[in-house]
Amino acid sequence: MAKLVALAALVIPLTTGCSVDEVLRFGWPVGVTPQAEAMRHLWTWSAIAALIVGAITWGAMFWAIAFHRKRKGDDDTPPRQTQYNLPIEVVFTVIPTIIVAVLFGFTVNVQNYVDRDLPNPDVRVDITAFQWNWRFDYPDARGANGQPITTQGTSDTIPLLVLPTDRRIQFTQRSTDVIHSFFVPEFLFKRDVFPDPEQNDQDNVWQIDRIDREGAFVGRCAELCGAYHAMMNFEVRALSPALYDRWVTLREQINPATGAPYTAGEALGAMNCGQLCTPQAYTTYPFSTDRTQRSASEPISAGS
Repeated sequence: MAKLVALAALVIPLTTGCSVDEVLRFGWPVGVTPQAEAMRHLWTWSAIAALIVGAITWGAMFWAIAFHRKRKGDDDTPPRQTQYNLPIEVVFTVIPTIIVAVLFGFTVNVQNYVDRDLPNPDVRVDITAFQWNWRFDYPDARGANGQPITTQGTSDTIPLLVLPTDRRIQFTQRSTDVIHSFFVPEFLFKRDVFPDPEQNDQDNVWQIDRIDREGAFVGRCAELCGAYHAMMNFEVRALSPALYDRWVTLREQINPATGAPYTAGEALGAMNCGQLCTPQAYTTYPFSTDRTQRSASEPISAGS
């Protein structure tokens, strides 16, 4: 039996195409920030600890089933009864207490790290959520009109949140109406976005140490906020610091083709740096506001 269990533990990950890293992530996506990795490590070791406790419990259960079952020829005399086994009760009390205390300690340590805000971040972004889209303002970068550069989504356009890699980024968030939730799966956590965060006693400022790699990552509202909650997507576009600085410089200028300040997509397109500079989002798409359609690409067929 033990050989079969060991063989299954070896064969199943191989036959499902899972790498060792994927198995140890226990279903969590790959994170792109140090905070995400810290939370993933906590999840992995918590799951391993739970499996160890489970294996010991299952072993004790199967041992009792195998060696203390009723055998042929036994009479109906009950086995010797014991009560109040003090050593066993102490063990069953102390060990779970130690396990809970250790898990609590590691959880608090990771939570304190994730919620830590250091002074003088490299980039600041103000997040504004509203039914049913997002606006992103960069208070440290001024456009040609003297106002902070901003990106706002519409029903037809997915807003692009352009960020640099390898820089500490601070986000300040608020809602103009109901509670929303800022969620990027690769960040491995979500942040509720409250209206009037000061009056609601919410810490609406948070940071990530850095984004570890370039890429495009879909973002969502993770709080049911109304009829078109599903269309509140955005896209994080993570660029190298040099590309990000070029993008900010363009956002501060007038686009000669339009006579207006560069939009986020126009500035990306002008940089001509491949897929990362695609002017439109490519990890998600706008959802149709026509509620007779299933999605933007799946119109209802006849008979549906």
